[in-house]
Amino acid sequence: MSTLDQLYGKAASRAAENNLTYAGALLPAEAFEFLQLEPRARLVDVRTRAELDWVGRPAINGEQYAHIEWIRYPGSVPNAEFIQQLRQIATPDTPLVFLCRSAARSKLAAVAAQNQGFTKAYDLLEGFEGDKDGQGHRKTVSGWCFRGLPWIGA
Repeated sequence: MSTLDQLYGKAASRAAENNLTYAGALLPAEAFEFLQLEPRARLVDVRTRAELDWVGRPAINGEQYAHIEWIRYPGSVPNAEFIQQLRQIATPDTPLVFLCRSAARSKLAAVAAQNQGFTKAYDLLEGFEGDKDGQGHRKTVSGWCFRGLPWIGA
């Protein structure tokens, strides 16, 4: 198990190496450890409500888990209230780990949060379901589920 300082360091190193405009990025197992070691941290799931209902979600302490859609379902309309909703669950110095299906929307959410003054915005690499395999299936090559981390099925 890593220390909190080591996890912050890994995330910051990825930010520097990849010229990220937010605090950093964590692999799924690192994010899980981070949430266990940092009680103030929030895992912000930016997937749609439908994705949670149909696919599942990480099994994280209820106090640390938040769901704020980046894009609304149905219609794939951007959530114009995203930052306002984020401010309802976090302060500018709250450590925020953003999660989506495959780490695309979570990067956008981390950028938006950082741009609005949230100084500890992190992307969860690989996402919840990860990349598609050769047959087009997820949860088989990367992601929170593939890594064996706790989750609640749909």
